Amino acid sequence: MASFQVSGLVLSSCSSSSRPKAAVSIPKLPKFKISVPKIPIKKQALWVKEQSFELDAFIESPPLPLKQRRDSDPIQRSRLVAVLEEVMDRIEMHKNIGDQRNNWNSLLLSSVNMITLTAALMAGIASLNAHGGDSITAVKIASTVLLTSATSISALMSKIQPSQLAEEQRNATRLFKKLRTELERCLRENEEINEEDVKEAIRRVLALDKAYPLPLIGTMLEKFPEEFKPATWWPENKRRSPKTGLAKGWSQELEMDMREVARVVKSRDAEEYEKLGNVALKLNRFLAISGPVLTGISAVSSVFIGQDSGLAGTVAMTCASLAAIVNTLEHGGQVGMVFEMYRNSGGFFSLLEETVNSTEKRENGQVFETKVALKLGRSLSELRDLAKRSNLSEVKASEFASKLF
Repeated sequence: MASFQVSGLVLSSCSSSSRPKAAVSIPKLPKFKISVPKIPIKKQALWVKEQSFELDAFIESPPLPLKQRRDSDPIQRSRLVAVLEEVMDRIEMHKNIGDQRNNWNSLLLSSVNMITLTAALMAGIASLNAHGGDSITAVKIASTVLLTSATSISALMSKIQPSQLAEEQRNATRLFKKLRTELERCLRENEEINEEDVKEAIRRVLALDKAYPLPLIGTMLEKFPEEFKPATWWPENKRRSPKTGLAKGWSQELEMDMREVARVVKSRDAEEYEKLGNVALKLNRFLAISGPVLTGISAVSSVFIGQDSGLAGTVAMTCASLAAIVNTLEHGGQVGMVFEMYRNSGGFFSLLEETVNSTEKRENGQVFETKVALKLGRSLSELRDLAKRSNLSEVKASEFASKLF
């Protein structure tokens, strides 16, 4: 029970000692008791439940999720991640070196042509004033020195082929990027990473290193081989016993179509690119020899300027001018880059043929068919039509499997 009591209120006032004291008394009021019913209150603990939001549907998956999966071997997964890191480093290295060697081509070409034409002009001035004394001798010597320097630079450029070196690094960058994408997809989608996956990735990295080396001394690719050979940037497949049955997505009809496409690629595209590659190789070899030889003849002729005959000055000027033209055609036209492009295209056709004829089909057949069609610049219907016409020997003489190259 709760009770309210009202007690009497006594008011007293105090005055000073000089005044008489007065007291006022107020009667006490009666007490009133009021009962209020007690409301039962239960003690409850207040819990605030945090609302959880699932954002998986809105967050893009990272390039390489490194979460440990339940059935995955953490050691093999870590090894494959280490290979992926090296691949990403290779991409940056080849990209930077490719840009550097492309700058070599443009800067060296500009420099050697400027030196050659300046020396030719000086040789012409010296031949016009053959009996001018010491001043003409100085001009003649300067012309000879410049032409000798141009000969050395031209020979160096012909040896290393900067435009071809730049194209090699561009191809290496593209192929390493493709390998990086495949490794990221493997880590993202596969529940289990075994030792064979790691070894295969390492083999592919080493094969690319061999196909497109970074150093210039010792391991540089031969720029003028005896015959044209397609580039090979994939590891050699080991002979395995053929599996019985067909893999997922493959059928007898699809396998026959792919073999017909591979046969057209080998008989038409690969042979055509081999012919073009040999033409580019011969042209590049001719220009690579002609440039330094013409500049060297001009340098030797400039030594004899001032003799009784004016033939030396004429030869020096003419050969120097021709050398500048040859250098422009070779390095400005990037004949070495064209040759490397043919090598890379020939390698693509060889890889396609080897993949189609492989007894082991690791990839889904329909996915593989789509990739082949896009790489050849065709739709699926056009690819199947090409396979049918090839089977019936109705492919036109001027038709090739690839519409892209």
